[in-house]
Amino acid sequence: MKYMLRFIFSLSLVCVSLLGNAQTKDTAKVVYLERYGLRLGADLHKIARSFYEKDYRGFEVVGDYRLTKRFYIAGEIGNEDKTIDDDRLNFTTKGTYFKVGFDYNSFENWLDMENMIYVGMRYGVSSFSQTLNSYKIYDPSNYYGENTVISGEKFGGLNASWLEVIGGIKAELFSNVYLGFSVRLNYLVSNKKPDGFDNLFIPGYNRTYDGKFGAGFNYTLSYFIPIYKKNKTITEKK
Repeated sequence: MKYMLRFIFSLSLVCVSLLGNAQTKDTAKVVYLERYGLRLGADLHKIARSFYEKDYRGFEVVGDYRLTKRFYIAGEIGNEDKTIDDDRLNFTTKGTYFKVGFDYNSFENWLDMENMIYVGMRYGVSSFSQTLNSYKIYDPSNYYGENTVISGEKFGGLNASWLEVIGGIKAELFSNVYLGFSVRLNYLVSNKKPDGFDNLFIPGYNRTYDGKFGAGFNYTLSYFIPIYKKNKTITEKK
């Protein structure tokens, strides 16, 4: 009986020791440096569109700065010059815009990867002008029933503001270079309209034919500039 008790006690000590080692392995921690910095780039869609669409010129610079593990300050600045030839009128919109807000990265990267699957918000403001190039009016004396009037009237000092809800991705192609895509749902907050005309297109916002709601997207190519690093600790399971 005495030897049996010794055996049980020894076996218990071995089991506790093994269990302790297993728990130590399960909670082993790995520490590595995580980079924080500024990412700058451009909207490839607007650049390409300026070449293949004769009535459009546009350019947009994009950027984000990493604040925490998940949150980024982000924004865009750009300009657009677009002529729209509609059924009833032809007009040109020219102006600049600025957007600022944040992105939240929901993607859990492996070790030193810095890809993003994110959601975010922006507040955008735009300053622009409208030029009414021509418009059509009904003319019963005309065989075709309408008459085209060449106008050229310009409306300046216009502005608008809006909110954007964003969803997108950014993936590293190679060292520090990222390709991104995002979709945007817009809600018009303010819109200074000219007398006798309407803002049918707003730089940075897009078309306004659907009332206060709009949509847009962009393709971006950007470069990451590391500024400092922080330790990141993860649990490694063995």
